[in-house]
Amino acid sequence: MNAAAGESNFSVRSYLGVYEVQFVDDFVASLLSHLKEGDVLLVDQNVERIYKNRIGSSFDSHRVIRLDPKEELKSYEGVMPIISQLIETGFKKNNRLVAVGGGITQDVTAFISSIMYRGVDWVFVPTNLLSQCDSCIGSKTSINFGDYKNQLGGFYPPRLILQDPSFRKSLDAREIASGVGEMAHYFLIDGEDSFAALEAGVVEALKGGQVVTEFVRRSLEIKRDMIEVDEFDKGPRNVFNYGHSFGHAIEGYTRYAIPHGIAVSFGMDIANSVSVALGLMDAKVQERVFSVLSQIWRGVDFPTIDLNRYVESLRKDKKNIGSNVRVVLSRGIGDMFLERIEIDSLFMDTLEKRFSVYRES
Repeated sequence: MNAAAGESNFSVRSYLGVYEVQFVDDFVASLLSHLKEGDVLLVDQNVERIYKNRIGSSFDSHRVIRLDPKEELKSYEGVMPIISQLIETGFKKNNRLVAVGGGITQDVTAFISSIMYRGVDWVFVPTNLLSQCDSCIGSKTSINFGDYKNQLGGFYPPRLILQDPSFRKSLDAREIASGVGEMAHYFLIDGEDSFAALEAGVVEALKGGQVVTEFVRRSLEIKRDMIEVDEFDKGPRNVFNYGHSFGHAIEGYTRYAIPHGIAVSFGMDIANSVSVALGLMDAKVQERVFSVLSQIWRGVDFPTIDLNRYVESLRKDKKNIGSNVRVVLSRGIGDMFLERIEIDSLFMDTLEKRFSVYRES
């Protein structure tokens, strides 16, 4: 298929070889051109329902496993029936899994692909903004363990990613805001020029405007450049955890009622506020960034959070080593770093003040 208007394909170097992101204008036709005999499709049942007219009977000649993409699916209990079905229906080492859906469908498919017969190839068609702008590249596979998010997994990239921008037309405002929140953390990490672009375009982006296409492309470029240097998250790539430790704890506390990218937006502001409290960031910079981030979470009801329970969830973050709590802090736009912090009265007071701001905004 031809690349979608204004976009061109690009490749990502991985330890398993080079894989390609292709921008297409018809995901059904493009996927059919790539499907092979024996491939099994793992399809988000909501995507199949929404795009019923476009999909029609196109996948009838291939085995399809329909997934209910709830967070509970991302667990050993969730993936075991899928693995059983694959084995029982004759899935082989040379066959591929093809994921059509968002982040949960991706995580489930990637995790199963990485452990099935010690590794089988997989293809990904990301259908929401969060997976299109972020998780589709980078190799990470993740499932949850109990209430703790993304504790289990590894690194296992797809062999091909098919990006169709038309999926964004069916997304609701919260899904768009979640994607913009995730892209915001890349733009802030990248530096002043990227953040200024976000600052100028965030309102249009949250409305699903054309600028979203430009933001997706730029986010993937920023991420690709980093993962080609540090695919296994051993050093420089750690800065991409900016906002995520704090955000994951919010997700876990609310049992994922707050979407990932929106939780990360809160998380970035918490990281900035802690940085200001520690004398690392100028308060004016925090306020400038807050004015952008607060537009992303506008309209979200922030719950009353027990600080001790929140901190306990934060301690379970997989970036921690031993009893230390390690989070990404910031000295300013484009200057993030991984730091060990103490859970002291200053930290707790900062959290309490920020949570109060979120409840009132």
